[in-house]
Amino acid sequence: MKKLRNHPQSNQQENSPKTVNNETDLCSQTDLEFKREILKILKELREDMNSNADTLRKELENIRRSQEKLEHSFAEMQTELGAVKTRMNNAEERISDMEDRIMEITQSGQQTENRIKKLESNIRDLWDNIKRANLRIIGIPEGVEKDKGMENIFEEIIDGNFPNLKDTGFKIQEAQRAPNKLNPNRPTPRHIIIKMQKLVIKRGS
Repeated sequence: MKKLRNHPQSNQQENSPKTVNNETDLCSQTDLEFKREILKILKELREDMNSNADTLRKELENIRRSQEKLEHSFAEMQTELGAVKTRMNNAEERISDMEDRIMEITQSGQQTENRIKKLESNIRDLWDNIKRANLRIIGIPEGVEKDKGMENIFEEIIDGNFPNLKDTGFKIQEAQRAPNKLNPNRPTPRHIIIKMQKLVIKRGS
């Protein structure tokens, strides 16, 4: 057996009277007593080893149980992760379907808007065609009618171009710019369309 030379307690135990007495007793024993003492020591060692083995077995059993719990928890986590992945895939599919539906709605809305614009253009053209039988004034700057009024503009044009025309009794039924919307890229001002009221000629009795 190795001796711990640097350990003070060990040195004290080796030098204690009890240790000296044990060594003296072993030397003074007979062979039979010595064998019995050795067997006793071996038995104690075996019991210590068995006790340590039991402790190790218990610790190994606890480790095995902990490992089983960890494996069970890991399996549950894998199951939950698979369920989450499935839900994510389903959500992605629904999102993709919604995006396709939104695209279809957008395209349909754009087509509807284009049809509405085309119908509005056709209505404006039709309305302009209907008004062609009335007076059309060109070259009047934009916004002048707001200051002077359509009737005054019309009277000024009549007075300037037909000075001898008196007491015509012309009355404006409707006057507006054509087309209705102002195009900023249009090089010339919009025309003014004037619809006159029908004249009722009074005959003398």
